[in-house]
Amino acid sequence: MKKPRKESSQKGREQIGLGTDSGTPGLAVYHLFGDAEVAGFRASLLSWYDRAKRDLPWRRRAAAEPDPDRRAYSVWVSEIMLQQTQVATVTGYYTKWMQKWPTLQDLAGATLEEVNELWAGLGYYSRGRRLQEGARKATGVVDGNVSRVLCRTRAIGADPGSPLVTQHLWSLAQQLVEPARPGDFNQAAMELGATVCTPRSPLCPECPVRDFCRAQKRVEREHEQTARTSRGSPERGTPLDVEECAPKNAAPCPLCLPPAQPWRQDLGVANFPRQPARKAPREQRAAVCVLQQPGSESGRFLLVQRPKSGLLAGLWEFPSVQAEGPEAVQRQALGKALRTWVDHPLPLRSLRHLGEVVHVFSHIRQTYVVYGLALAEPLQGLPPPGARWVTRTEFQAAAVPTAMKKVLRLFEGQRSGRGKASKRSPGPAASGRQLTLSAFLKPTSTP
Repeated sequence: MKKPRKESSQKGREQIGLGTDSGTPGLAVYHLFGDAEVAGFRASLLSWYDRAKRDLPWRRRAAAEPDPDRRAYSVWVSEIMLQQTQVATVTGYYTKWMQKWPTLQDLAGATLEEVNELWAGLGYYSRGRRLQEGARKATGVVDGNVSRVLCRTRAIGADPGSPLVTQHLWSLAQQLVEPARPGDFNQAAMELGATVCTPRSPLCPECPVRDFCRAQKRVEREHEQTARTSRGSPERGTPLDVEECAPKNAAPCPLCLPPAQPWRQDLGVANFPRQPARKAPREQRAAVCVLQQPGSESGRFLLVQRPKSGLLAGLWEFPSVQAEGPEAVQRQALGKALRTWVDHPLPLRSLRHLGEVVHVFSHIRQTYVVYGLALAEPLQGLPPPGARWVTRTEFQAAAVPTAMKKVLRLFEGQRSGRGKASKRSPGPAASGRQLTLSAFLKPTSTP
């Protein structure tokens, strides 16, 4: 084995606080691949991939590209996009990306703003930034599909989202990747998880790396033990992975199935990974204002840029504040925020509550309390850094999150009388009347 791969294997053992001697029996050996297994795993997986891979745009492009650097770049882009996003969604984004930046050098010359604009709507926006920051090298990839394959082949039953397991999975991926064909190997591992080693009802008889799967061996042992029990045999097989994983009286293995989650016969290999109960997304509320001034098309809208780190980093949105307290407090906070971006007097008494928009991120259920303010006269001068005015066409092409597009649809629906007003604060649109700009700016009397 070449030195880099050996060091990767050793690093994986060190990360979980175990020995680095590959000849020492115990947990580290059980949850890693031996040298012979690495070679066999690579050969079996790539042989299957060459026969069974799906016809996808990035694969056609790679097959037709004679330049190895361009070929590696095209595969790399697809690998990043496919992490946590389905193939059907990725296809259109990938085509646009490669048309705009066909080489690594083209991407290096792009701005983060351009990257965010093209990525808008694909989700998990940090992936676009990583593409700019990444380097061309042979490295493993871990997405949801690869994580599942690795957890089953090495019998990792702990939460795959935990930091310890995540580090271990990346170490395994780096240990396995074929240096001569890194792109194909990573594609093959993702393909295996997507088409064969699926979350439910995996096609184990068709799996090219079945011989290296500890989950499959566990299933076979459980079946043998059940058969012996049904025959009344007093012999017992090896019932638990932990007996192979760690010596008796050792501390519980942090990678095995938790003791509180015993083996389930009905799940088979799908015992790995055993997902923890999904936590309900954290509830957050924000008050957001669609500020519009007259102009061509449907006027121009004020956008401000989010911080460079954190949720939706670097993207553009309508001015917003945390939605705390009653509506009067929200209006006051929004007015203060608007004044930091617009150096002109604003008719804040005309700020209208239009309704609410809910958008669910992976871990946050975000509710936007939407307000609208349409100005009667265009503003003079330029906004401060971090803000800009955009037309509706420019808005659609800008690096704005999907949630802001929902907010704009609510604003425009209320303006045209098509939207549904908030139950707590019904607006004129709820009565079916068509709103004019002057009516929008004036409080509406109750009939």
